Amino acid sequence: MKAAPFAYVRPATLDDAVAELAATDGDGKVLAGGQSLVPVLAMRLGRPGTLVDINGASGLDTIDRRGDVLRVGATARQRQLERSPAARDVPLLGLALPFVGHRELRSRGTVCGSLAHADPGAELPAVASCLGATLEVTGPAGRRTVPAEAFFQGAMTTSVGVDEILTAAEFPVAGPGDGYGFAEIARRHGDFALAGVVARVRSAGGAVQEAVLSGFGVSDRAQTRDVAELVRAAAGEPDVESALRPGTEELARDVVDTSGDAHGSQGYRRRLFAVLAARELARALTRSTGGRP
Repeated sequence: MKAAPFAYVRPATLDDAVAELAATDGDGKVLAGGQSLVPVLAMRLGRPGTLVDINGASGLDTIDRRGDVLRVGATARQRQLERSPAARDVPLLGLALPFVGHRELRSRGTVCGSLAHADPGAELPAVASCLGATLEVTGPAGRRTVPAEAFFQGAMTTSVGVDEILTAAEFPVAGPGDGYGFAEIARRHGDFALAGVVARVRSAGGAVQEAVLSGFGVSDRAQTRDVAELVRAAAGEPDVESALRPGTEELARDVVDTSGDAHGSQGYRRRLFAVLAARELARALTRSTGGRP
């Protein structure tokens, strides 16, 4: 199929892009990488009257560290971040990005585009949720920031208004005692995950201070839980992963609420989630205490 007819504008500044989007009166869509939007247009699942291409707006393709956060602009490509030395400051991005689609798609797809699309099976929204990232949104009323937990509201649904643009994402950089884990199961590499987990553990003096787990591909959005008590209880056991399993199995019953499909039932996804969660929390704990699993 081919997309329905639409108008196309390519503003030279962010202010002009915001004005052009506002002028569509809710009938416009922002085009950055297009790796999510273009297939939707081609299948006529969406029929916007105007595409506002922000690739011509200067200053939106930057990746830079600002204090204790890594700021990624709206048109920065996933592959650009994957290969950037700056990504080392946020190890979870380095773990997750190779699993985002295929290399060719990451060469065009943007980090912020994936966040704005908010697919339940996508990796980057789960990473943002686990890290407690901050999203910057710009509209006619100016700029505002939204924490990741409030940004994602459901499947393909975010808090970005119809006249607003997601202009940047800020990811907290890793600090001393931070350890991370990431894993997903998909039918083929590059497919959306049947189940995936993102783990973050912070330790100090050999004691667990924080532990957060996000699951994706198992609900209508990334599901994030504080699991510090679970990790603390297992930390002193000879086999931490096995000690975590009863807790992650219980957690799976709460987190995995998808009804299942032809690729995997709800029960199967719960088993995947429980196994992956125990393994990656154990890895994150080991890394947070100086080990290299």
